[in-house]
Amino acid sequence: MNQPTASAAGTFTLGGDLPVNRLGYGAMQITGDGVWGWPDDRDGAIAVLRRAVELGVTLIDTADSYGPTVSEELIKEALHPYAGDVVIATKAGLTRTGPAEWIPVGRPAYLKQQVELSLRRLGLERIDLIQLHRIDPEVPIADQVGAFKELQDEGKVRHIGLSEVDVTQLKEAQKTAEIVSVQNLYNLAHRDSQELLDHCTAENIAFIPWFPLATGQLAASDGPLTELAKDHGTSPSQLALAWLLHRSPVVLPIPGTKSVEHLEDNVAAAALELTQDEVDALTAAV
Repeated sequence: MNQPTASAAGTFTLGGDLPVNRLGYGAMQITGDGVWGWPDDRDGAIAVLRRAVELGVTLIDTADSYGPTVSEELIKEALHPYAGDVVIATKAGLTRTGPAEWIPVGRPAYLKQQVELSLRRLGLERIDLIQLHRIDPEVPIADQVGAFKELQDEGKVRHIGLSEVDVTQLKEAQKTAEIVSVQNLYNLAHRDSQELLDHCTAENIAFIPWFPLATGQLAASDGPLTELAKDHGTSPSQLALAWLLHRSPVVLPIPGTKSVEHLEDNVAAAALELTQDEVDALTAAV
């Protein structure tokens, strides 16, 4: 059986001018434990990134804090010079003090510095999508988004996105700059961001669900989707990703993995068609 590619999921156009295949790849897991340091299998991480592009993935999501810096450096090593349709989306706004530790820092000077460093690490003259990784409660939203807007005006940033926000915060940020994407925790098991997804659908803003497989919970062989997956002749992870793709045309799942085998299984979800009854059954199962 031929390996499906990410193009089977269809495309979404970020900001009206930047098309990507809707099933992307999240590059957090290619770092070390606790999203800290280098992976044990560096060659394996490189192979996963290259295979993702071979399979039609055109949206690769990373952040300066993954490693920190490690994910961005691996992406450049694996994929630079980038294919013309590949979009590298990165983030700034979280700093690291150790494994599994994340601290919001939204001072404009810091954000601008981090974008400059990401440009260098990724080997880019312009970042296609820069996302505010978290809103720093100590700094006005207008100042944080404004830092990216200044870089956008300078030609160093193409589009601006947010991460872990609500509708009110999104609307506040839109007073300063056009926001083309939001990235929130959302999957079959975590749907607190449904209101935001509904708003993004109405406004044609990309919604990028992070942890689309609930950090493996939904992909487990003994998880809540196991029996449904057997009935469908597919894997639990493919069902979970197909469910996301069916939720809204603005949803861009970015499953991450260190394994080429898991990557290929995830990408195959792009071609999985579900009936409304099957979508409803999945919705009720978790």
